[in-house]
Amino acid sequence: MLRITDTLSLADWELSENFTRSQGPGGQNVNKVETAVELRFEAERSPHLSGPVKARLKKLAGRRWTLDGAILIRAEETRSQTRNRELARERLVEMIKAALVAPKRRVATKPTYGSTLRRLKAKAVRGDVKAGRGRVEGEDG
Repeated sequence: MLRITDTLSLADWELSENFTRSQGPGGQNVNKVETAVELRFEAERSPHLSGPVKARLKKLAGRRWTLDGAILIRAEETRSQTRNRELARERLVEMIKAALVAPKRRVATKPTYGSTLRRLKAKAVRGDVKAGRGRVEGEDG
């Protein structure tokens, strides 16, 4: 059971962990200990998340969202398997918390009369500057 908020928690069947060897240098330890964690969350099948939350979560997850509707989070920062598990779970919790917040709806407003006048005046000034450019016609011709 992974607790997200006071009212939302995920069941154990929704999460699965796979341990692999970490990438990069690390000496003998990296060649024999599987410290990297790949956390898989079955987001699409989760009964605890609503449709709009799943849609926002899919957008937040980006390329971590698989074709079958799961989120894959990989953690391999530390040399400890336990700490990597905690990091992966923390990342998942933060992602779900961000998806739970519905974005504010934008209210369309009209520009003020003063701002419209300022914009038109600036356009006229800029037009005069551009009109003043070009070939100068002199007496010499």
